[in-house]
Amino acid sequence: MDRHWLLSPFNHFHLLFLFLYLFFSLATSLNRDGQILLRLRACLSDPNGVFASWDGANDTPCNWTGISCNPITSAVEAINLDNLNLSGDFPAMACQIPTLKNLSLGDNNLGNGISQRDISLCFRLHYLNLGYNIFSGPLPEFLPEFAELRWLNLSGCNFSGDIPASFGQFPRLQNLTLGNNLLNGTIPPFLTNLTDLIALEIGYNPFTPSPLPLEIGKLEKLQNLWVATANLIGKIPESIGKLGSLANLDLSGNMLTGSIPESIGGLKSVTQIELYDNQLSGFLPVSLGNLKSLKNFDVSFNNLSGKWPEEFARNSLVSINLYMNNLEGPIPEVLGLNTELENLVIYDNKFSGQLPANLGRNSNLVMLDVARNLLEGNLPPYLCRRNKLEILTITGNKFSGQLPESYSHCTSLIRVRIGDNPITGNIPSSFWGLPRVLFLDLSNMKLEGPISSDIAKARNLSHLNVSGNGFSGNLPESLCLLRELAKVDAGTNSFSGPLPYCLTQMRNLQRLNLTGNRFSGEIPASVGSWVSMVMLDLSNNSFSGSIPPELGYLLLLNYLDLSLNSFTGSIPEELGNLPLRFFNVSYNNLSGKVPKAFDDTGFLHSLIGNSHLCSPDLKPLPTCKRPGNIKQLWYLTAILVILAILAFSCVLCLYRKYRVRIHQRPGLQNHSSSPWRIIPFHRLSLKEDEILSSIDEANLIGSGGSGKVYKARLKCGEIVAVKRLFLTGKQDFDGGFQAEVETLGKIRHKNIVKLLCCLFKSDMKILVYEYMENGSLGALLHGSKGGELGWEKRLEIAVGSACGLAYLHHDCEPAVVHRDVKANNILLGGDYSARVADFGLAKLLPRRSCGDGSEMSSVAGSYGYIAPEYGYTLKVNEKSDIYSFGVMLLELVTGRQPIDSSFGENRDVVKWVNDAACSGALDEVHDSRFTSPTPLQKMQMENVLSLALLCTSPVPNSRPSMRRVLQVLKDVQWHPFNTAKGFSSHNIS
Repeated sequence: MDRHWLLSPFNHFHLLFLFLYLFFSLATSLNRDGQILLRLRACLSDPNGVFASWDGANDTPCNWTGISCNPITSAVEAINLDNLNLSGDFPAMACQIPTLKNLSLGDNNLGNGISQRDISLCFRLHYLNLGYNIFSGPLPEFLPEFAELRWLNLSGCNFSGDIPASFGQFPRLQNLTLGNNLLNGTIPPFLTNLTDLIALEIGYNPFTPSPLPLEIGKLEKLQNLWVATANLIGKIPESIGKLGSLANLDLSGNMLTGSIPESIGGLKSVTQIELYDNQLSGFLPVSLGNLKSLKNFDVSFNNLSGKWPEEFARNSLVSINLYMNNLEGPIPEVLGLNTELENLVIYDNKFSGQLPANLGRNSNLVMLDVARNLLEGNLPPYLCRRNKLEILTITGNKFSGQLPESYSHCTSLIRVRIGDNPITGNIPSSFWGLPRVLFLDLSNMKLEGPISSDIAKARNLSHLNVSGNGFSGNLPESLCLLRELAKVDAGTNSFSGPLPYCLTQMRNLQRLNLTGNRFSGEIPASVGSWVSMVMLDLSNNSFSGSIPPELGYLLLLNYLDLSLNSFTGSIPEELGNLPLRFFNVSYNNLSGKVPKAFDDTGFLHSLIGNSHLCSPDLKPLPTCKRPGNIKQLWYLTAILVILAILAFSCVLCLYRKYRVRIHQRPGLQNHSSSPWRIIPFHRLSLKEDEILSSIDEANLIGSGGSGKVYKARLKCGEIVAVKRLFLTGKQDFDGGFQAEVETLGKIRHKNIVKLLCCLFKSDMKILVYEYMENGSLGALLHGSKGGELGWEKRLEIAVGSACGLAYLHHDCEPAVVHRDVKANNILLGGDYSARVADFGLAKLLPRRSCGDGSEMSSVAGSYGYIAPEYGYTLKVNEKSDIYSFGVMLLELVTGRQPIDSSFGENRDVVKWVNDAACSGALDEVHDSRFTSPTPLQKMQMENVLSLALLCTSPVPNSRPSMRRVLQVLKDVQWHPFNTAKGFSSHNIS
């Protein structure tokens, strides 16, 4: 180049201009990504203020929330806006950024459809995550240009229709996740063209019944195959054995038939096989013995037959589920050498022979359920050698001999069912007092001797069944120390003596069956304390004395059998108040007139065998003697009428004096003199002044948005809660007061707080409830005593609350939507029994509207509990309650409030736990106040968290019904290891 040209001033200016041009061009290029993102921001609704850091004044967007840039070029390469509560349409303009490789918008409220035109701009992406939004319509078609796409997640939305053919043309795709949608086409064979796939997850879709593609074995790199609950039919393809890299195989909850292919032995890397709940038949393949990495194996609830291959029993499995099949033959003895076995569940088969003698000797056995087989012989002595065994269920076999002494030292046991076996002898004293046992079933065996007083040490015991044995002696008074005891069945034994008087102090007792013994003496009059009693059977004993009228005040009692005893006196009229579905007092020495409630031919069989009972009309009972002649009857009637008039006059005078005194009370001078109206809903003896005098700040026990709550002790000794509603403007009888009265006034359920009565006049509304000694769940859980609320109590509270809500949703007509489900509206009795309370926002929902919901004029509820769709649709249905209940379940497990600053910016407990689930760190969200939780408790917590995350799904249709939620919680409580199969809206709805 001519050096004189470079020295020319004109050319110096030209070079400077060129430099400045390149500089500003580069600057403009760097800012272009930010300009695109600012346009994207304008298209999305951001209620949590996520985009506050997206400032147009910045040179680059690299420091903005959710944006990642290349460290050298500062070009945007990734956008991650997961779990930020964003709404709007799919923001296709993000893909105008030419350097963008990763786009993740999962767990938001993005909706409507995604067209091929929208998605076509994103052909440069490597990673696309749109899972768990509210998209609908068909899946988008992808152009061939998507050559670099490695990860595609479109799960948990409302996509329907077929999987497009273009989904079989991604040359580098490694992860395809389409589960939890509404896809209803067939499962296409072209998915087997995706030979780079590591994960194929298409489960929980209502596909048209179709088989698993025969050439599934082409996916040799596959590590996770998840096609659960997807309407699979036909056989498991033989080519399945070619998946040598597969770690997880889950084809559960389908309609697969035929046998498990022998080729399954080719899954050398598999750690989990889930084939439960299908229609598989044939034998367990011997080739299962080749699966040395396998830890969890579940083929339960199929039609499998044949024997358990010894080769397979040699594997070091952790969990084995073979229940509900037709398997037979012996359980291989070599199973006792397994050092890793924790769960063995094989109930409802035809296994025979003895349990392996060394079972439990070499491993931390936690759960053993072999119920309803043909097993026999002595029980293995080492089941609890490591003191880890929590669930022991062997009922319905032919085990004999005595209960091993070693079992009486198994302090880890929680649920024990040994009944229906010919086991003999005495039960060791220390076995009665195992400290953690909740459920103890020793029924229908050949046991004898007394119940030891050591049973007082079993402080958590709630169910005791010793019926059908030869137990004798008195019921020990130490039984009365078991405050959690709800069900006692000691029928058909040789117990004798009187009922322990202290037994009537057990307020939690729901079922007491003592039939077929030798009990004597009278029934204590204090039975009125059995407020939870549902079933009472004292038949076929030697009880005497009169039947206590106090039984008639047990409002939940619906089964009463006092037959075949020596009761005397009359049948109390009060028994007619009971909602009895079974009643029997036959074959006693009762006398007098049959009460009107039982004077019906339908009760005749319940009355026979009492020769001195009489009835005006009920034959063949003798006719009751009529009173004196007609003239005497007229005289008596006239006297009664005169007395009634005099009594009415006295009452009227007293009422007027009393009313004047009430209106002169200092605390109520500012209120109108209009008379009080009282509407009772339960039998209760109270007066206005008892209630009004309690409205004093000294008695205040709570205050909320609708009113203040006071504690009132009535003259009869009963304690009630008095709620005085706030009234502003026209919020009168048409507001929360009317909702609460109309709802609670008609409801009778043990898990819904009782509205005893209401008092109102023009300027004051008062509701009177049963008093709940332990206050609200929210106050207890998040207060100073929250650490004392152990996991078992929390789980019981969850079950009780779900019972109440399930009743509202499914058993009321019309259905009732609570609209303010939260921990502060769950009240706890002295025994921590749960009651749903505060129905001020409740709405009645006709059955035909349950799916669509009713539109509200404004959002109601409590911050942190409100379902996301409620905020923008203003439609409420039962799914809104289920979301709120899911939040409460998260509270019970984590001990955290729904909104907590420790979660980080713009996150609530739902997002916090979801993040932990995605990162596999659910253990870290457990309440730190739980000290050394057991494996069973950890499993229960994990199950409840999984259920809670389903309940809080952003897609309402993905949430289960409350009836199913209740069923799952009960399964978690009693069968946690069977429940731990994963949850979805399809398998628990």
